[in-house]
Amino acid sequence: MDSKQAPVVECSKYTKRVMLKTLFGRSDGEVGLIGQRVVIGGWVKSSREIRKQPVTPHSVPAQVVSTKDVTCSEVLQSRIPLLRSIMKVFGAGEYRVREKINVVFQPQPSVSILQISDGSCVPSLQVLVDSALATPCQVMATGTCVLIEGMLQQPSLQGKHVVELQAEKILHLGLVDQSNYPLSKKRLPLESLRDCSHFRPRTTTVASVMRIHNALTWATHGFFQDQGFLHVQVPILTSTDSEGFSEKFVVTTLLNKGKNYDQISSTENAGVSVEAIRASIKEKSKKVEELNRTNSNKEALFAAQQDLKKTQELVSQLESRQKANSGVTIETRKFDFSKDFFARQTYLTVSGRLHLESQACGLGNVYSFGPRFQAVKSESKKSLAETWMVDVEMAFSELEDAMECANDFLKFVCKRISEGYMEDLQFILKRIDKKVMERLQLTLSSSFERISYAEAIEVLRQVPGKRFQGKIEFGVSLTEEHESYLVDEIYKKPVIIYNHPKGLRPFYVHLNDDGMTVATFDVVLPKVGTVIRGSQSEERFNVLSSRMEVLGLQKQQYEWYLDLRRHGSVKTSGFSLMLEPLVLYATGLNDVKDVVPFPRSFGRANN
Repeated sequence: MDSKQAPVVECSKYTKRVMLKTLFGRSDGEVGLIGQRVVIGGWVKSSREIRKQPVTPHSVPAQVVSTKDVTCSEVLQSRIPLLRSIMKVFGAGEYRVREKINVVFQPQPSVSILQISDGSCVPSLQVLVDSALATPCQVMATGTCVLIEGMLQQPSLQGKHVVELQAEKILHLGLVDQSNYPLSKKRLPLESLRDCSHFRPRTTTVASVMRIHNALTWATHGFFQDQGFLHVQVPILTSTDSEGFSEKFVVTTLLNKGKNYDQISSTENAGVSVEAIRASIKEKSKKVEELNRTNSNKEALFAAQQDLKKTQELVSQLESRQKANSGVTIETRKFDFSKDFFARQTYLTVSGRLHLESQACGLGNVYSFGPRFQAVKSESKKSLAETWMVDVEMAFSELEDAMECANDFLKFVCKRISEGYMEDLQFILKRIDKKVMERLQLTLSSSFERISYAEAIEVLRQVPGKRFQGKIEFGVSLTEEHESYLVDEIYKKPVIIYNHPKGLRPFYVHLNDDGMTVATFDVVLPKVGTVIRGSQSEERFNVLSSRMEVLGLQKQQYEWYLDLRRHGSVKTSGFSLMLEPLVLYATGLNDVKDVVPFPRSFGRANN
C-alpha cells in the first residue's frame, strides 16, 4: 500500500487503537480494509485452536528430535536399565551403550482463532494468533484482554467474517483466572449477572442494552436542545418533600457522633438485648398463667396481660427492624437536626419538578436530567431505589401543552433509536424480543389515545367477562394490570390518561373546576406501562396554600415555593420521564435491574 495514501481506518484519538465499530457496516463490505495494518483492543468472547500441518510429508515429526542415528534396540536399552542387564547375561555384555540420546518434545505449532469484542458494536473481529507469538493457553481463555497489532486480510477459513486480523505483535495481555471468572460459562441468565455488575458489559446482550441506554440519553438532550430548552441542574439534596407523601432517604452526618442523639440499635433497647426481652416474655407468660390459676383479682390479671402484650409487641418491632435494616435502625425524631451538617432535616430528592419550576419562572423552558431516589420497599421488576429521570418545566403553558410535548418527545427518541441503532435492534430482535421493532414503529406511526381517568374507569368496568385483581372505582389508582389492558387489549397503542383524582397526585398540581380532579396526565406504553407523569402546576396562591393545609404540610419548608406565587406568578406545566422503563420499552427486557449499570433496589446495593 502506498504510504502517502490516506488511511482507510481511523484510530481512536486518545487510545491509539481502532474501534471495531469502524470496521463493520462499510459501503465496500469491508473489502477495502484488506492490507491495512491496525491496532485493536478488546476481550476474548470465544476461541478455538487449529493445528498446523507439517511443511513436507518427509519431514521429521515434531514430537521427537534426535541428535544421532539410533536403532530401536538402542533406544530401548537407553530407556530401560533392566533390559541392559539381561542382555549382558546372555552374551551381549560387550555391547556398550552409546551416549545418552537427546530427546526433545516440542508442542505442535498451532493457531489460536479468537473472537474479539471491544463493546463498541455487536459483531466481533476474528483474530489469528500464531503459537510462536503466544501460546494458546495464554490467549484463548474467555475474558482475556488483548491489545494486538496486525494486518487485516481475507479470512483463511470459511465463515461469516469478511475480514480477519493476522496478529503480528501482542502489545498487552490481561490474563484471566478461569476458575473464578463469572463469564467463563456460556449463556448466563441475566438474573445471575446482577451479582457481578462490574463484568456485565462484556456480554453482548448487556452491551447492546447499554448502547441503547446511551442513545436514549443523547436523544433526550438532542430533542430539548433542538426545541430551545435550557438544561438546568437541580439539587440532589433537598429539605423539601417534592411530592408531599413520598418515601424518602434521610441524609445526615449525626450517625458519626456516637450515641449522643439517641441512636437506637435493633439489637439494643435501653441496654437490654432481644434475647433478654424474649426471656422476659417467658417469665411474664408464667405470671399470667399463675394469676389465671389462682383466680387472682381481675385488675392484676389485666395488668399482667397488658404488660405481656406490650413486651411481645416490642420484641416484634425490634426483630422486624433487625430484618429490614440488617443491624441498626434510627428513629429520626430523636435527632437534633439543628446540629447536623445542614442544620435541618435533609433528604435525597425524589423529583426535580419543584426546583425546576423556579428556574422556568425566570428562564422559560427548562429541563433537567439526573438521579432521583425513593425509599420504597418494593421488589417490583419496574422499581428502583435510584433511578434517572428527565424533568421538564415550561413557563406560560398549560396541561395540553405538556401532553403535546411528551407526545413529540417519545416519537423523537423512538425514531432516533430506529434509524441509528439498527444493528443492536436486530440483535435484540433475534435474542430478546421479536416485537421490539413493531412497538417502536407503533409509537412513531400512531396518534396517542387520550382519555380522562374517569373514562378509563368506565371503560374498564364495561369489559365483559374480565375480572381484574385491583379495584376499579373512582379515587383508586389504576394498577399495572389496568394500564396494560387499556394499551394492549382495548386501544392497542400508547394511551394518555389525564385529570386524576386530587387525592392521588402531589399537592402542587392545578385543581380543576370540578374540585375533585387535578390537571395531571400519565403516558402509558405497551409492555412497560407508565413512563411519563406530568401536570400543570397550581399558580393560585390561595388554592395552593389551602391544599397544603389540608394535607398537613409544614409551610416553612415551602416558603420559597410559595414566593413564586406571591411575586410574578405564571402558569407552568411539565412532566417527569423515568428513563429505565423507556429502555425496557426499546429493548424488550422485563426487569429494570437489567438496563442500568449498577442497580440499587430494595435489599440490594452491590458494588
